[in-house]
Formats: sequence, structure tokens, C-alpha cells
Amino acid sequence: MVAYRPILLFSFLGLWSFLCIWRGAAAQDVVNKPVTEDCLECLCETQTGCNASKICVNGACGIFRITLGFWIESGQLTLPNDTSLSVDAFINCVNDPYCAANTIQNYMHKYGQDCNGDDLINCKDFGALHKLGNLNCRADLPYSFAKVFNKCLKRKEQQEAKNKNGSSDLTQI
Repeated sequence: MVAYRPILLFSFLGLWSFLCIWRGAAAQDVVNKPVTEDCLECLCETQTGCNASKICVNGACGIFRITLGFWIESGQLTLPNDTSLSVDAFINCVNDPYCAANTIQNYMHKYGQDCNGDDLINCKDFGALHKLGNLNCRADLPYSFAKVFNKCLKRKEQQEAKNKNGSSDLTQI
């Protein structure tokens, strides 16, 4: 019977490791993604210039400058090797571009609303939600944020229009 203990211990540890990895990976699987890639890029560009250095400024961390409260309200996503109870789970997630983007997706899915009164829920609203929070998103965006964010959105719209015009020209040839 003693010979079986190492095998049972190894089997238990293997199963436990698998469940921890699966749970962590599952925590990253975000089904509802209302924020487009272009919008995420503009949020990133506006917040940090997409500088991926692992720093926090006034409690806001990562390329999107996500706060602990935002991360908690978004469901406390984690990297596969972490759990939400880990001391470094927040820092690790928001400094990982994929986990941080999924954190934003969760927040916007949960709190998405028309912040600017145009009867649409789109990237402009997501920018306001990200910067001002769900309870204050109807307020005016800080000038410096709005300037960079709107410039990025305009550039993305121009690129999209150019791509559509270029692709329609190719189909007529």
C-alpha cells in the first residue's frame, strides 16, 4: 500500500495543476466582446501611447491604465498561472495586453451605455466609460484625453474608409 502513495500524490497534483491551469485559462475566455480592436487600440494609444512597460501611475496600471476597482468590477480576470486571490493577480493581468483587453471587454459588456446621447453604444461611449466610469460617463472628458482619443478614432475611420474604397476598386477590375 505504501508504494501507491507516490502515484496517488502525483495523480492528485497532476489533476490539481490541470484544474488550476484550466480555471485560469477559462477566466481569460471572454465571450462578449463589444469593443472593436480599433477602439482598444485608441484606448491604449490615448492612455499610454501603447507603452507596455510594467508601471502603475496613481494606481492605474498597464497599457490601458486599469485601476484595481475597474479590474474587480470586470470580474478579476487572471493569467493562467494566477488566481484572483493571488497578491499579484491584478498587476499581472493588467500588465498583460491580452488579459487587460479582456478586462476592458468585460467592463464594457457589463456597463455599456450611451454616454454621449447619440442613441448608439460605440467606441466614443467606451472611451467615456473607461476614463470616467459607469456612473459618470455622461460628464465631459478631460480635454487631453478627448483630443488624443478623438484624433485616433478619426484616423481609424479614415483608414477603414480608405480600405473599403481600395477593396471595391479591386473587385471592379
